[in-house]
Amino acid sequence: MPSTTGSATAPLRVDARPELTGDRRIAVLLSHGFTGSPASMRPWGEHLAELGYGVRAPLLPGHGTTWQDLNRHTWAHWTATIREVFEELSATHDAVVVGGLSMGGTQVLRLAADVGDRVAGVMVVNPAVSTLRRDVRLLPVLKHVVPSFPAIGNDIKKAGMDESGYQRTPLKAVHSMMRAWPQLIADLPQVTAPLVYFRSATDNVVDDSSEPIILGRVSSTDVTRVPLPESYHVATLDNDAPTIFARSAEFVARVTG
Repeated sequence: MPSTTGSATAPLRVDARPELTGDRRIAVLLSHGFTGSPASMRPWGEHLAELGYGVRAPLLPGHGTTWQDLNRHTWAHWTATIREVFEELSATHDAVVVGGLSMGGTQVLRLAADVGDRVAGVMVVNPAVSTLRRDVRLLPVLKHVVPSFPAIGNDIKKAGMDESGYQRTPLKAVHSMMRAWPQLIADLPQVTAPLVYFRSATDNVVDDSSEPIILGRVSSTDVTRVPLPESYHVATLDNDAPTIFARSAEFVARVTG
């Protein structure tokens, strides 16, 4: 059963059931996005857990509290958390697949570039390594003057859904994330694991500049792009979530088989 504190933003942890996965312990590590929480990962993770996979969706530092708290954390803190959870899973499972939404997708690409074929597969939903917004050029100065901007929260087409994220975008934290993009782009050729790329038709958070960079630079020879025609940015909670769940379950079974 899922292990949580009862809060929507709490980490998700479900133990593997190898009797359902050919007597092999298979794990899936899922990472939520910037200003988000494990709430956006929970339905996805629970679907995979029902199939017998061990699932971890950690709460990244500075999330699930306040946007002011997030402004005190950096890309390095989030990367360290993902790496720590991966190492724990790798030590206790036969294979580990990683996945993430938005910055979470960017984080698992960073991990896959760092650990190579120790990752069995990579699943990303609307990841970002670039932006067409020109105002980000002002962030190095602006972050010292204005602590936050209004966030594009709950970018979800399906009514009644809530990702339990912040309503403000903390500028120091977002600048830290964007400063990590160039190095990741340079290292994308180190990503060799099978990759499934989920992309929403309408995304009001991540523009179209990231997709050609990622798909054009990874060295993975096993790459599948899955369009999400009826979803906005937080697609894991949107109309196409069943497609994500079904295609990722097929993907995990295939790359760990």
